Amino acid sequence: LVTLSRIGTSTRRIMLGAIVVTILLSLVVPSATARSACVVPIMMGVIAAFGVDKRSNIAAAIMIIVAQGTSIWNVGIQTAAAQNLLTAGFMDKMLGQRVAWIDWLIAGAPWAIIMSGVLMFLVLKMLPPESDSIPGGKEAVAKSLADIGPMTGAQKRLLTVSILLLLVWSTEGKLHSFDTTSTTYAGLVILLLPRWGIMTWKDVQSRIPWGTVIVFGVGISLGTALLTTHAGQWLGTQVVSHTGLDQVGPLGVFAILGAFLILIHLGFASATALTSAMLPILIAVLQTLPGDFNRLGMTMLLGFAVSYGFILPVNAPQNMVCLGTETFTAKQFARVGLVVTLIGYLLMLVFGATYWKWLGWM
Repeated sequence: LVTLSRIGTSTRRIMLGAIVVTILLSLVVPSATARSACVVPIMMGVIAAFGVDKRSNIAAAIMIIVAQGTSIWNVGIQTAAAQNLLTAGFMDKMLGQRVAWIDWLIAGAPWAIIMSGVLMFLVLKMLPPESDSIPGGKEAVAKSLADIGPMTGAQKRLLTVSILLLLVWSTEGKLHSFDTTSTTYAGLVILLLPRWGIMTWKDVQSRIPWGTVIVFGVGISLGTALLTTHAGQWLGTQVVSHTGLDQVGPLGVFAILGAFLILIHLGFASATALTSAMLPILIAVLQTLPGDFNRLGMTMLLGFAVSYGFILPVNAPQNMVCLGTETFTAKQFARVGLVVTLIGYLLMLVFGATYWKWLGWM
């Protein structure tokens, strides 16, 4: 609400505000579904306060931006999504090294910034707003902000820990050698401390998605098993010998495997499940390929492609959260998503040939 009050409440500014809020939350909330669950009620409150019809282009555009903007920034920030953390785990177990938080940001954020602008442009073109200004918008945001009241002590302590974690994550490998997992664990311990903390273990037990934790464990264990039994190397050799991947350069490999991940994502309802099922196999393929290219960097870039849940609402949980508001149809979502996917894929190829190659990730 503070962000919206600063940016303004015209139709375009509300859409811009939705993207900015998504970016800010991506820095501190490591779950795309949770971020959507935070933003959707605020945006629905804004839509209701403005007196905008739920089935209007304005309402549809705002919710599609929230859903797809969340997926876009899953690419830009390592700690924004579960699949990124799973990718980092596979890097550690199968390649013996991982990409630092700040290096991931430097690689992914420019693409995400450009795609945020593309998303807003496409939504305005494909779902033109009925009005450029919303009467009473500024007053509605101010009232909602006043109703919440000042920050509580617990909220201030949470904000402090979140900012400290951001600082520690962004200086990994530069000012210290602590990895993201260790520092996040330390932050969790602080939040559980008696008196100073903001939650108890009983709160944590009831809120942790234990199924996701099991998926992480099983996925990383599968990758380790493929590596230690040499099944991964055998599978990689079979894939390379039957597909001709060894005949194309690093950009060609990225183009083919990236397109494969984007297409196969249509059959998955979760990027985390897709990562768990496919990334160990693709890492084994990369290890089998001949030639001098950065296998760690290529794994990160393929991790970017995993976040392409733009086409169908069922391709990502955050899409389903937004679809539940009944502000847009699956057809409207897919129309925007198909174009976002095509432009995003082509932009990744351009980045692969230029920016990411210059950074040494190809």
